[in-house]
Amino acid sequence: MASSNTDSSATTAASGQQKETQTFAFIAMTCLFFFWGFITVLNDILIPFLKESFDLNYTQAMLVQFCFFGAYFIVSPFAGRLIDKVGFQMGIVIGLLTTAFGCILFYPSADLHIYALFLFAFFVLASGITILQVAANPYVAALGPEKTAASRLNLAQAANSLGTTVGPFVGSMLILGVVAADASAVQMPYLMIAAVLIAAALLFRGIKLPKLAHVETNDDVSGDSVWNHRSLVLGALAIFMYVGGEVSIGSFLVNYFAESSIAGMEIAEAGEMVAYYWGAAMVGRLVGAALMNFIASTKYLAVNALIAIVMIIVSMNTSGNVAMWSILAVGFFNSIMFPTIFTLAVKGLGAMTSKGSGLVCQGIVGGALVPLIQGVAADSIGIQLSFIVPMMCYIYIGWYALKGADQT
Repeated sequence: MASSNTDSSATTAASGQQKETQTFAFIAMTCLFFFWGFITVLNDILIPFLKESFDLNYTQAMLVQFCFFGAYFIVSPFAGRLIDKVGFQMGIVIGLLTTAFGCILFYPSADLHIYALFLFAFFVLASGITILQVAANPYVAALGPEKTAASRLNLAQAANSLGTTVGPFVGSMLILGVVAADASAVQMPYLMIAAVLIAAALLFRGIKLPKLAHVETNDDVSGDSVWNHRSLVLGALAIFMYVGGEVSIGSFLVNYFAESSIAGMEIAEAGEMVAYYWGAAMVGRLVGAALMNFIASTKYLAVNALIAIVMIIVSMNTSGNVAMWSILAVGFFNSIMFPTIFTLAVKGLGAMTSKGSGLVCQGIVGGALVPLIQGVAADSIGIQLSFIVPMMCYIYIGWYALKGADQT
């Protein structure tokens, strides 16, 4: 009897220690989500800034997102293989250092005042964030029971949304707030970000994160391929549509609000308004993290996609405050889409999780292509009507939620 009690106490203690370790790991990972959210949203501030500085049209300005999110498509497969070899923790360190190097490249790009060099810097920076995404998303999803994976990833994504909420305020103040559109205004902000990322890399190199045996494995699954998993493949396309729609809307907000028929704002003031778009996503993720413990994730995803479509239609057919606030409201309904689609796509992959994550993250290339398509539309039919492009993305997401994702 004494031996049984001792074993029970030891098991309880081990379970408690495991929970503490997982909690610490989750907090550390949420910091990563904040970092890359902050950096990514600065693109929305830099696009109108570089558009003015280099006298670009909408299509040319959207090359920023093309190069940034194009990195996800090119780098994701290599990131999956890298993480298979070095593990999630070292993958995070490499991702942070690569992102820091991309930030440093902004300094010579501004000095030489060459738009192509800026685009290369965006590609390098995004390559680092791609590695972080491929490592962090499945790791957070696996830090606990599978049934609460979507809720847990939504909570981590809320930290990402905090970064995307703070970013526009900081970017507008340090970059759009300058007297003239001088490319050198980006130098110090990005050097400061690089310093923080290097410090974070050193921190992650030193801390001890728990290994997750059921996802950290180099074993090949005989006869299996990521292309054999329907929900995964369709989920990667859903991520393409989601990131494309969300990024495209965010990329046009500053110029949209500067239109006399919408808000007629000064560019710096319009830049600060972008924070409401991403802030709404933060609130939505906190709400979603709670509600999806009780509501099926597929149904919640479908409802959010439908309301996002309605909000875009309203904005396209109105003017003034109604057009402005309805498009900002799309941010709230974007909120749960990425983590929900991600967990639906990689569910049950086991040893193939890192490869599946790599495929899903390739779908983030939607952020490169959809804004470019909307840029072409804006140059031809006007910025307001061009929002039909992201609207089509949400139609597919609604279909995926109801028909494309495995319901088992």
